[in-house]
Amino acid sequence: MATSYSLLLCFSLCFSLIFISSSQTLFLPLTHSLSKTEFTSTHHLIKSASTRSVTRFRRHHHHQKNSHKHRQVYLPLSPGSDYTLSFTLDSQPIFLYLDTGSDLVWFPCQPFECILCEGKVENTSLASSTPPPKLSKTAAPVSCKSSACSAAHSNLPSSDLCAISHCPLESIETSDCQKHSCPQFYYAYGDGSLIARLYHDSIRLPLSNPTTLIFNNFTFGCAHTALAEPIGVAGFGWGVLSLPAQLATLSPQLGNQFSYCLVSHSFDSDRLRRPSPLILGRYDHDEKERRVNSVHKPRFVYTSVLDNPEHPYFYCVGLEGISIGRKRIPAPGLLRKVDREGSGGLVVDSGTTFTMLPASMYGAVVAEFESRVGRFNERARVIEEDTGLSPCYYFDNNVMNVPSVVLHFVGNRSSVVLPRRNYFYEFLDGGDGKGKKRKVGCLMLMNGGDAAELSGGPGATLGNYQQQGFEVVYDLENRRVGFARRECASLWETLNQN
Repeated sequence: MATSYSLLLCFSLCFSLIFISSSQTLFLPLTHSLSKTEFTSTHHLIKSASTRSVTRFRRHHHHQKNSHKHRQVYLPLSPGSDYTLSFTLDSQPIFLYLDTGSDLVWFPCQPFECILCEGKVENTSLASSTPPPKLSKTAAPVSCKSSACSAAHSNLPSSDLCAISHCPLESIETSDCQKHSCPQFYYAYGDGSLIARLYHDSIRLPLSNPTTLIFNNFTFGCAHTALAEPIGVAGFGWGVLSLPAQLATLSPQLGNQFSYCLVSHSFDSDRLRRPSPLILGRYDHDEKERRVNSVHKPRFVYTSVLDNPEHPYFYCVGLEGISIGRKRIPAPGLLRKVDREGSGGLVVDSGTTFTMLPASMYGAVVAEFESRVGRFNERARVIEEDTGLSPCYYFDNNVMNVPSVVLHFVGNRSSVVLPRRNYFYEFLDGGDGKGKKRKVGCLMLMNGGDAAELSGGPGATLGNYQQQGFEVVYDLENRRVGFARRECASLWETLNQN
């Protein structure tokens, strides 16, 4: 394992695409970038990822929502383990974090001032190697009358927004404020914030053939000032400003579904060198499975998306329980549904690394691991403190027997068996030469807090680490999320050949 690398698990979507016109599907290769300066040890890498997972998850909840009336997308985007995409705007490359937990596309624009970004920029290859783009001559401000403007301002009425934009009263009354721009808006994140304005412009997506896919009137936020946020975000959540929603205006077939297949990496940089596919649009699953898996043809396991009145951009699903070996642990009621306050459900999230569970359910999972694993292996308390994961065990000369983990989603036969590497991380401690080298294994599920702490937000989050080795499909038309085991490292090559 290359522990000397900063595994900025950011995957850039190089838009050298393959466009299949017959099925209206785009296959995009996901590639990673590594920074060699930030993380100096495995402990540091895992600690950063676990800390960010906890911060991101807890920022979704009620105590933050009441802090002020501005719209907040709780998204701690510090360097670590998120996925990114890139595209070209007026011949300028733009790198954005891919996020299924928000519904806006924004990026820094010149002139750009980023407050308290010094450390992030130095340790983020994307931010340091690519300057913020300049708005092109064809970029036009979004009108205060537009639905996009209202969406960016938490559905504030257009009359209010046009008044803020100094549209005269008589023009507001006659709905004649089209020439007045949408006011700038404020977004707060887990560890930063920004002020941006909405624009629309054409985006060119170069395809693998000589043609180019032109995306006209693409709406995005242009930020000239940010606090600790040097890189923008591509929101893939529900909402009219999200990338899938805007794709749907170009082609309904492209915007009604997307999926990704994240390569299983176990924080090993060598495993991150092969592309992972992001797939935009609907295609024939059965036909693709025949092409991809000539012998074994895993089917998608689907679960319905729950309505969430307070966080409509989330992909919330219901969780009935988790099986640890043969013992099934029932999920608390808040994970099976979402109430009127937006509390409950499990969010399928591309931006959180590790899965977060309610304290009661997490405690039951840990107790079962302790009874099955802790009886035969020494608890690694120091490793737990260093990494933020728990429980951890030493297994110097043993082959550790780890129980299986199965997620039981709401729905008929909606259970997903996790590969061992997705929930139990094994590594060699002491490789820095300061102590004896010992084999260690840690559970990669985390404590999200008790019921009171979870009020006003999701009850749990399914992190991207637990999604590795699966194609995760977001079926927007039928409001469901599906999972199917895949060899993600070879999936792009296979699709590219057919």
